[in-house]
Amino acid sequence: MVQFQPRQHLPTQDELPETDFAPVDSELQVLVASLLGDLLAWHWRDRTDWFWGINLAVYYDPEKPSIAPDGFLSLGVERLPRKGGRLSYVVWDEGELPILVVEYVSRTYGQEYGSKLEDYARIGVLYYAIYNPEYCTRKRRQPLEVYRLESDRYVLQTGEPVWLPEIGLGLGSESGTYRGWSRDWLYWYDREGNRLTAPTEVAEQERLLREQLLDKLRQKGIDPDTL
Repeated sequence: MVQFQPRQHLPTQDELPETDFAPVDSELQVLVASLLGDLLAWHWRDRTDWFWGINLAVYYDPEKPSIAPDGFLSLGVERLPRKGGRLSYVVWDEGELPILVVEYVSRTYGQEYGSKLEDYARIGVLYYAIYNPEYCTRKRRQPLEVYRLESDRYVLQTGEPVWLPEIGLGLGSESGTYRGWSRDWLYWYDREGNRLTAPTEVAEQERLLREQLLDKLRQKGIDPDTL
């Protein structure tokens, strides 16, 4: 668990690199996290106490290198603390560790089941999710595994979607379309297990309802353009 000792000066995000500059191995590393971020931005649009980071450096100890998760969620922090957005996520400035980290397993194995799991547990991240839809069979794993920190070690959670009570959302996967790409994606879910809809889906639903209404008017001999 991360603990800080009082110091005369600790570096700020203006003095620290914004990421680890490690190249992504697949565009899905970014897109999976982007969809989760888009969903939060839509459903939590009236909240200002959360932050979703994508491939952004997380500094948790001034004596150790940063980590750069594919996606991470922090609660109890300012949504937009500065005009230009965060340059990095500095825990000793924010006052909060990420509550959830999501890692996408790509072709090049990045120790998601090994050293990363151990590191996140040591740091004290409450939830650690590994999304591995393409290569899970080579590791004899499930496409999505969500771990919860219990007594300083991660315990694999059962079921899907996995309910995360401290966040008030569930995390799971199913088929959908995002940016024109139809495949399995990670989604957020409500307490009853209903998938949260994306803004584009809401717009499409509204368009279909509007078309249905216009069709009914036409069937009754009413020209919608005259209304």
